[in-house]
Amino acid sequence: MKSKYVLLASALLISVSNFAQKNEIKAAEKALKAGNAVEARTLLQQAEPLLTAATDAEKAQFLFVKGNIALDLATKNIETSKNLSEAAKAFQDLVAAEKVTGKSKYTSQATTSISDIKNKLVNSAVEKGTAKNYKEASALLKQVYDLDINDLEKLYYAASYAVNGGDYETSLAYYNELKNKNYSGEGTSYYAKSLITDQEEMFSTKAERDKMVILKSHKEPRDEKIPSKKGEIYKNIALIYVQQGKNEEAKKSLSEARLANPDDTSLAMAEADLYLKLEDFATYKKLVTEVLEKNPNDADLFYNLGVISSKTNSADAEAYYKKAIAIKPDYINAYLNLAIIKLDSEKAIIDEMNKLGTSEKDNKRYDVLKAKRENIFKESLPYLEKAFELKPDNEDVSTTLLNVYGALEMTAQKKALKAKIGK
Repeated sequence: MKSKYVLLASALLISVSNFAQKNEIKAAEKALKAGNAVEARTLLQQAEPLLTAATDAEKAQFLFVKGNIALDLATKNIETSKNLSEAAKAFQDLVAAEKVTGKSKYTSQATTSISDIKNKLVNSAVEKGTAKNYKEASALLKQVYDLDINDLEKLYYAASYAVNGGDYETSLAYYNELKNKNYSGEGTSYYAKSLITDQEEMFSTKAERDKMVILKSHKEPRDEKIPSKKGEIYKNIALIYVQQGKNEEAKKSLSEARLANPDDTSLAMAEADLYLKLEDFATYKKLVTEVLEKNPNDADLFYNLGVISSKTNSADAEAYYKKAIAIKPDYINAYLNLAIIKLDSEKAIIDEMNKLGTSEKDNKRYDVLKAKRENIFKESLPYLEKAFELKPDNEDVSTTLLNVYGALEMTAQKKALKAKIGK
């Protein structure tokens, strides 16, 4: 008889607990509807210890109210990031719980809220990034990724923000995860111009964009290819390894990437950039030459080869700069470097001229050197004039050009240039 009494008392205790829990959840829900989210959270916290004995329906209701309280607080700018994360976790747990029970009373609303939270987290991350709070921006985007592990784009930008914030360990972990999931970011962006604002807008899908065009709310549709980000990802992994003093790991990482993606020129360039960073110029030139075989119209690559070659072979450097200009006629730095190649040879001539005496033989040699020096100025002149034409506000260009005009005794040109630049 005594044991029966104990069982009856236990049942009564559970019943009373369930009753108290239901009341607290309802009270929290009521406080939230009244606009008092802080009070609602306090009331809900009192119900949390009793959840183990709650029914599936009560647990679902608890999670739904918990998520809405946190979301309301975040909307009111109260610990925004923390509350958005808490709301997302509650709604995710709710969806998972209702999936197990086969009931979906709150799933639809929770799913909509999760989507809303993702947008809020992204907007908050952009604000933090704009304010240069890169670590916070990275953490927020990682939360978005955790809400949807298929949204690898958010992990990519989380890694980028981590790099900007100097958090290399975190960025390395994110980049390696992107690498392991074979993320490229390659795709197509869809644009059309709004007839209301006359501004171009981007759409998430082609179907959505085309629908707006058919409805005549937008015009001038266009597609834009999004290039692969693999090269950047692998390059950043390698550069972080280099920054950590792990050069062999860096080389191995990019070598493996190229073996797996032999036709991805962005990876070949990433590997080339690594060897440039390591000052292995011979390997750099070899790799860039391979890339140019597949993409012979890349002016920047020819320019880079010119810069590298200028350290050892000015004739090769000159040829590369001219190729860059042939592809890109307004490549100002290529014109400047061509002029520098010519003018750099002046120093040796000046040094020899200063060592000459006054003998007849020396005087003849002086005349030869003077003619050589004049020829140097003449050869550099068209490159300097073109550079000035492209960028007249570049002080180094205008000053050098003035000196060359002076050396060639081109008085009229020098006077005209002085008038242009206000000297």
